[in-house]
Amino acid sequence: MNTGADLDILMIIWESGMVVKMVLLSLIVASIISWAIVWKKRKTVNELVENNKKFLDMYSHTDNLKDLSVKSDMLPFSPFKEIFAEGYSEFVKVQNALPGNDSSSLKNYFHEFGTSALERSLKKGVNSSNRYLDKHLSTLASIGSVSPFVGLFGTVWGIIGSFRGLAAGGATLDAVAPGIAEALVATAVGLLAAIPAVWYYNHYSNIINRMNSEMESFGQDFLNLIERSILK
Repeated sequence: MNTGADLDILMIIWESGMVVKMVLLSLIVASIISWAIVWKKRKTVNELVENNKKFLDMYSHTDNLKDLSVKSDMLPFSPFKEIFAEGYSEFVKVQNALPGNDSSSLKNYFHEFGTSALERSLKKGVNSSNRYLDKHLSTLASIGSVSPFVGLFGTVWGIIGSFRGLAAGGATLDAVAPGIAEALVATAVGLLAAIPAVWYYNHYSNIINRMNSEMESFGQDFLNLIERSILK
């Protein structure tokens, strides 16, 4: 390996050992995967925010649950739509199971048993939405946590190469430079793969937490709408 002015990153990678090359290749692949997830997640989150707005606009302009259910079927997936669909489906099941199938029967049912069945169905909608929101996020977390250790392995291997150079050629720069250079490059690439993955994992985790708060608020508002529809 050349030293001095000729010692650049590409030359270090090209002249590194097979083990270090495999480490660097795995880190580069991990970095590409993490950035693909980041851009996919960004697109997904933006779409869901927009879809939530479309559903809320429809939701706020109707008091008829049946009409809202029919109209919302035409909308793309959104967490609010999923929660509403699960809650309304359970409401219809309860309504159809009651004798008489009228408002007085519904009033008596909810007076006696409360809204626990609807709350469980709303929770089901939240869980379904979270599975969609959390998709690939664990992969991003794994890349962020594992990449530094993979880079550390390359670092250790490069240092071992430096000791071999010392043993073979004495304490000269030409003897130790290749191994040290490989070690530093492996460390740098490991950090470059890990830092964005960790940052974006935290970023999207915070967004999902905010969405969960919004979903909880929407669920409470849906229960209020159910109660108002029963009292009519």
